[in-house]
Amino acid sequence: MLRYLPFLLIIGLTIYAFIDCLNTPEEEVKHLPKVVWVIIILLFSIVGPVVWLFAGKTRAVAGPGGRVGGGGRARRPQWVAPDDNPEFLKSLKDEQDDKGKDKGNE
Repeated sequence: MLRYLPFLLIIGLTIYAFIDCLNTPEEEVKHLPKVVWVIIILLFSIVGPVVWLFAGKTRAVAGPGGRVGGGGRARRPQWVAPDDNPEFLKSLKDEQDDKGKDKGNE
């Protein structure tokens, strides 16, 4: 069983790098076009994924408090649950106020 471990690690690394490359936005890919990176990852089984992980993508550096992306780089908007979203709660309050005004006019 142990003799299969290196082979499984190489396959796992290749799959991880391949999926990471596909999910990376084009503007975060460094040095080469994304299609070329995919070909390198798939053709060069050990070297390709390792080079992608170290040189192919812009990586966010941990900022203060260990949080990633604490610097000047714009972050993607994250989904917020409705009960944690102040804009949604305000819209509910405004809607409730409008209903109260409508009932008062009747």
